[in-house]
Amino acid sequence: MKVEKKEVNAVVLDILAKGHPEDPRPPYKREPLVQAMGLEQFKLLELVPKANVPIELYESLYIGDGEREKIERVKRRIGYEELTQTARGELPFLVEKEVKQREHDFVQFFNTAVPITPKMHMLHLLPGIGKKLMWEILDARNRKPFDSFADIAARIKSIPHPEKMIISRIMEELQNKDVKYHVFTTK
Repeated sequence: MKVEKKEVNAVVLDILAKGHPEDPRPPYKREPLVQAMGLEQFKLLELVPKANVPIELYESLYIGDGEREKIERVKRRIGYEELTQTARGELPFLVEKEVKQREHDFVQFFNTAVPITPKMHMLHLLPGIGKKLMWEILDARNRKPFDSFADIAARIKSIPHPEKMIISRIMEELQNKDVKYHVFTTK
C-alpha cells in the first residue's frame, strides 16, 4: 500500500474568518478556516488557524508535523469544487508562481518523462504535445538535457512558453476529478 506524502508548507488562497458560508451549521458554531494549496503536491486543503493569529492572503504557512506557528490543524483535503470563488480566482496565479519558483523541477520533467503505455508518453499529457512534438523534445533532450524553460523554448520553437503547458496541466489535474493520470498532483 502506498503511503500518501503529507504537504509541509501551503500558501493561503482564502481566509474564512466565520467558517465556510455553505456550512449548514449556524454561524456561531462554525470554526474559522483557511483554504490553501500545498506547495509540493498542489493539494487543496482546509486548515484551522490558531485563535487570534493574523493570516494573510498569499502567505506561506508551515503545516507539517510538530509545532506550527499559525495553524492549529489541517482539517481536511478538499476538491476544486469546494473552493470559494476567491480561492478559485487566486489558484491559477499561485500555481504559476510556484511553477516559476520550482522551474528546475518542471524542466526535469521534460528531461525525464517516460512512456506510460506502449502508445502514450508522459509528454502527451501536456496540452498541445502530439507525436511529432514529443519526438522533437526527445531528440533535443537526448543531445543535451534542458536546463531551463528558456532553453526549452529556444531549442523547441513550437513551445514558446513551456511553463504555460505545465501550469495548464496542473490546473486540469486540480479541476477535473476524472483525470486518469496525475503527473504533478496527487489524486
